[in-house]
Amino acid sequence: MAAEIESAVMTAADDGVGFVSTQFVELFAPPHPLVLESGEQFGPVTVAYETYGTLSAKRDNAVFVCHALTGDAHVAGKHSTDDRKPGWWDPLIGPGRALDTTKYFVICANVLGGCQGTTGPMSIDPATGRPYGARFPFITVGDMVAVHHELVRTLGIETLLGVIGGSLGGMQVLDWAARFPNSLRSAICLAAASRLSAQGIAFNAVGRRAVTVDPNFNNGDYYHADGPKKHGEEGPRYGLALARMVAHITYLSELSIERKFGRKLQNSDQFAYQLQQETEFQIESYLHYQGKRFIERFDANSYLYLTRSMDYFDLAAKHGTLQHAFGRTDARFLITSYNTDWLFPSSQSRQIVTSLVQTGRHVTYLELESVFGHDSFLIEIEQLAELLVPFLRETYRRGGG
Repeated sequence: MAAEIESAVMTAADDGVGFVSTQFVELFAPPHPLVLESGEQFGPVTVAYETYGTLSAKRDNAVFVCHALTGDAHVAGKHSTDDRKPGWWDPLIGPGRALDTTKYFVICANVLGGCQGTTGPMSIDPATGRPYGARFPFITVGDMVAVHHELVRTLGIETLLGVIGGSLGGMQVLDWAARFPNSLRSAICLAAASRLSAQGIAFNAVGRRAVTVDPNFNNGDYYHADGPKKHGEEGPRYGLALARMVAHITYLSELSIERKFGRKLQNSDQFAYQLQQETEFQIESYLHYQGKRFIERFDANSYLYLTRSMDYFDLAAKHGTLQHAFGRTDARFLITSYNTDWLFPSSQSRQIVTSLVQTGRHVTYLELESVFGHDSFLIEIEQLAELLVPFLRETYRRGGG
């Protein structure tokens, strides 16, 4: 492998990373399948990923970005001039930005079980020639991390400068530090927890129920005979849209909803007094819009699998205690929470921090103020950048880079 790996950046047409392309690699091909936490063996696994910047000659400047529940590998830049908007964390990544691509080699990959290029329920099962559907194996957050760790190794990187993610991505960060303690020099966990609360499990359960009772769910075997169509063209569209509407409420804060919508009506200044008018209030119209947009880009089976993986995640139960989970790594930790995030409240982040301190780990923690609730880590880029820049710079300096 060459001394330097360049990202798939085609041009630098703007002040970000420019136009990029998604890359694919096949891992865990026979006779070396992935051994899932359930004990089942699975493979091969196709992984969709994108990279930005250049890997240094010492291979010591790589930062892996773990995406949240409905994210994908396209974290920055645009694929073409037709794209309506860039990658989901674009303001954070690029020359001169917090994840400075003149300094760092940034990697992001779609998770196992996803529906944006990495093997998941809508992928073709080579044994049958049909989409896996509900025959896809049960997966955990740890299984996602195992796939991403192997991708990093395939790229010729033994130790990452950092792993960063929020929500489900933050869970991956914590699992990575516990599972592969010597493979990262820093762990940056945003708006996440070491286990999902009963409230979080409850909201996931409602979302999954909305999907499975949709008449078009068909026990997860709703794909066309010759393979999946575009998202939103088949299957439990209404159930998945409803699941997204419920989940989206948990990503917001009461303050942000009141400021943006309040009790304002959508198309009139007066009540219609019609029970069947579903979008009388602006907040109703907004949620319906979110549901409609979601089914255009996401697969219902993936939603079931990924939310269930979050339910199962419990780092302390898996390792005995959080102290044992974090006791084998020398990574530096940056933990953040947001004061209006009621899905992953600050108390859960403080529990992680307490365990890290008791274990003697280097940890920095901040509760950040924002009106945007759980979505703050995707929106409040400036305050996040103010933390990341010095934290990564110091981590790199300590490694002798």
